[in-house]
Amino acid sequence: MSDTSAILPIETPLNAVGATYDLDQPLELDGGQVLHGVRIAYETYGTLNEARDNAILVCHATTGDQHLATPHPITGKPGWWSRMVGPGLPIDTDRFYVICPNVLGSCMGTTGPGSLAPDGLPYGPRFPVITIRDMVRAHVLLLKALGVENLYAVIGGSMGGMQALSLSVHWPDLARRVLVLASTAAMPVQNIAFQELGRQAIMADPEWQGGAYHGTGKSPDAGLAVARMAAHITYLSEATLSEKFGRRLQNGQAKSFGFGADFQVESYLRYQGESFTGRFDANSYLYITKAMSYFDLAEGHGEDDHPGRLAEAFKGVHSRFCLVSFDTDWLYPTSESRTIAHALNAAGAPVSFMELSAPFGHDSFLLDVPALDRVIEGFLLR
Repeated sequence: MSDTSAILPIETPLNAVGATYDLDQPLELDGGQVLHGVRIAYETYGTLNEARDNAILVCHATTGDQHLATPHPITGKPGWWSRMVGPGLPIDTDRFYVICPNVLGSCMGTTGPGSLAPDGLPYGPRFPVITIRDMVRAHVLLLKALGVENLYAVIGGSMGGMQALSLSVHWPDLARRVLVLASTAAMPVQNIAFQELGRQAIMADPEWQGGAYHGTGKSPDAGLAVARMAAHITYLSEATLSEKFGRRLQNGQAKSFGFGADFQVESYLRYQGESFTGRFDANSYLYITKAMSYFDLAEGHGEDDHPGRLAEAFKGVHSRFCLVSFDTDWLYPTSESRTIAHALNAAGAPVSFMELSAPFGHDSFLLDVPALDRVIEGFLLR
């Protein structure tokens, strides 16, 4: 795969908001294709110390981005982990140099299907299918350019946790600590099914135009909204939905006896879907969710009679691990984290594992769960 030895250091301030880096070499992909002229969008917080050993890589979730602790440029909302990253916070930028890159295939500045190909036209459906490891491969090239050859830690939740695990296995000397939140070592079959539902909703929208809608003035917003609605349900818990909405009607006690949004939960989901189309690209959603569906860290490991043993994948790791799950997360339930913990134990890797109680479902790692703050701070400082 791509050699990182020739990368030139980035000559930009270490505290970078809205920064980009253009790879000066092709990026080889797991699917056998090569991307040229890859751009990586990223943000950094804090200062890289003289020893260059205080860097933390934070990997974002499916539809996240590099705006970790700064306002989102489209929505104006605070950074997705502003409560966790900053001076004096659990990921303390007075102590650590925090790097958050946008993933390959996204639509927030890093090269993806909406980017221009070398021929000057949008990639669209010509963009190659990518993997989680391809995303991490781009991260590693960025780290090299930033002068970071050793990470204090890599942290990720959900798809970000997949990236953190991939880095620990495929670049075992890079990170000393690996913190994985609400994630999995292989995409569960039920989740693959939900993701396929979302992809089919997008591709069934006539405005998708076979994926070549960029530059036509039209986009498959209706299909993307449905995909987001389906996914958003999986991020929440039954308790959250019941408490926030129950069976309450949108307009008092009046039923419409039609197919409008009678229930408050219906109105909420429609809002989530419609607002999502204003900040995310449908093709990016297809490519990123496909990468997640492909994710299986054990693939290619193990003996012939036991193919894909996860413990074999972890045999060469050199990191300390912390795994966190949430008791109301049914997208990546505690059993997924427990499987990782057992495999790490079998491989002889140091690992701590805990299930936290929170009412928010899968999204708990993004929300106000004080116990998570304590876990993260403790793992980083001990």
